[in-house]
Amino acid sequence: MLILICCIVLLTAVDQLTKLAAVKLLGSGGSVKVINNFFYLTYVENKGAAFGIMQGDKWIFIIITAAVIVIAAVYYIKTTPSKQNRLMRIAVALVVSGAVGNAADRLFRGFVVDFLYFRFFGHGFPVFNFADILVVVGTLMLAAAIIFADVGGKENV
Repeated sequence: MLILICCIVLLTAVDQLTKLAAVKLLGSGGSVKVINNFFYLTYVENKGAAFGIMQGDKWIFIIITAAVIVIAAVYYIKTTPSKQNRLMRIAVALVVSGAVGNAADRLFRGFVVDFLYFRFFGHGFPVFNFADILVVVGTLMLAAAIIFADVGGKENV
């Protein structure tokens, strides 16, 4: 459990440090071209969720984050680490880290700092941050762990 907490603290710190750097380097509304017509660092203050939906409902997101933390804690307490559930345990840690990183922004800034902006074939993808990457990767890993779980063991053929 200590390793889990250390990982969550470390990943959340990385998220907060990247956001602090974005605030300092890009200011409010600044943008820097990293790879022309592909990748930019673009400062955005997101007061909603993914793609800017539910603007101004920060307390809903904070309550959801608290619920995610409680569910994750119960999961970690009730399961013993094993080779079979390693992927799921890592996935949960990534989701919690990302959720905590964005919740910290909502609590202390009133919005989430987004700054990673990709353009593909002339179309822009929504601006996002490191915490969003953690949540998406963790969710995909969680889905994979659930889909490919060996729930009944191997059957004799």
